[in-house]
Amino acid sequence: MTTITLAHPDSTVHEATAAAIIRVLEANDVEPDIVIGPKSALAEMLKNGEIDLYVSAWLPDDDSDLLAPGVTPLGKLFQPSACCCISREDGPVVSLSDVVQAGPELSRTIITPTSLQKHVEQMLADYSLAAAGFTLKVLPDEEALASLTTALNSGDCVLMPLVQPCFLFHQGGFRILSDPKGSMGKEQEASMLMRPGLTDDMDPDLQDELDELMLSTKVISAMDFAMRTEGMTADEAAESWQRGKLLPR
Repeated sequence: MTTITLAHPDSTVHEATAAAIIRVLEANDVEPDIVIGPKSALAEMLKNGEIDLYVSAWLPDDDSDLLAPGVTPLGKLFQPSACCCISREDGPVVSLSDVVQAGPELSRTIITPTSLQKHVEQMLADYSLAAAGFTLKVLPDEEALASLTTALNSGDCVLMPLVQPCFLFHQGGFRILSDPKGSMGKEQEASMLMRPGLTDDMDPDLQDELDELMLSTKVISAMDFAMRTEGMTADEAAESWQRGKLLPR
């Protein structure tokens, strides 16, 4: 059996993505050796050929720094995107342009994941939200997600800066606000990254199969939800998806 060193950042979204890819590798008699760590450390390992496959880079903007000389993108797995939501599905606010007109029921504190701080600061400026009394409460990503989940489940009216995929999009109960000024950034493309030289070393049929693997933000959000709320491992969630049990048909 061939061995491939596969690396992913320490997050459930990346773990879910990796689990789907691992099932393809194992079906082709390839044993994955898993490395998990900070993105900066994995980027250096990828550049130096210490890992074979990185899962997953969000291109062209979010992870462009991972594209060292010789590192090759593979596949188009899904389209991640940052957005701002509101925790009410049926209210009058449907666009970020409407937020300044919102009533006092909408909290003026925007709980913001650290990874989205620059996007939300841009949103604040573009839509004149600071002048309307909105402020940011920046928290580490997992703390921010926990706070937003609590607010959503308790019925509070809050703005919710999020990235798709995320378990909350599978849970639902909120509205994605349109962003006519594009403050939250462009939709990205999630791809695997191959170490320098792997295109020549990998079996061409396996490379083609990985290149054609199609996931979606819905699939990864559902896997993330299953892992976080139903106690599934990433492998169990990937198997459930493969068997068509994860999403309603």
